[in-house]
Amino acid sequence: MDKHDWGILTLLQKDATLAVAELAERVGISKSACWRRVQKLEADGVIRERVALLNQDKVNLALTVYISVRTRHHNDDWPKTFRQVIESIEGVLEVYRMSGDLDYLIKAVVVDMPGYDRLYQQLIKADLQDVSSSFVMETMKQTTRLPLPR
Repeated sequence: MDKHDWGILTLLQKDATLAVAELAERVGISKSACWRRVQKLEADGVIRERVALLNQDKVNLALTVYISVRTRHHNDDWPKTFRQVIESIEGVLEVYRMSGDLDYLIKAVVVDMPGYDRLYQQLIKADLQDVSSSFVMETMKQTTRLPLPR
């Protein structure tokens, strides 16, 4: 990737609705060259998807929860079951397999505490050893932008 690709990615991270003509002008290349580069970045999986980022308060999902999970199962089959469970829960946004004391860290959004309890009841179907949750009281920084080379 060169400076034009990095420029395209930087701009698209800020505003994925930019027209190809605008992207091309800002990075200093022709529209056709810009279009080919965007297509290649998508084909190569560098650009995974272009989405609208919603304000979770405005869609009544104001409560963010981070859920720490420990399992007693460390075999080949359990992660498949766990994946099926977490993929079936709409409020689960992110799931990471972790090193250290935790096995998994989950980020979820829910309407309220009863909403969290419903999510928890679905989550424990995965036969977990320990679940610990922390609720976000204030979001101090939130971004989807990766720090790209300039």
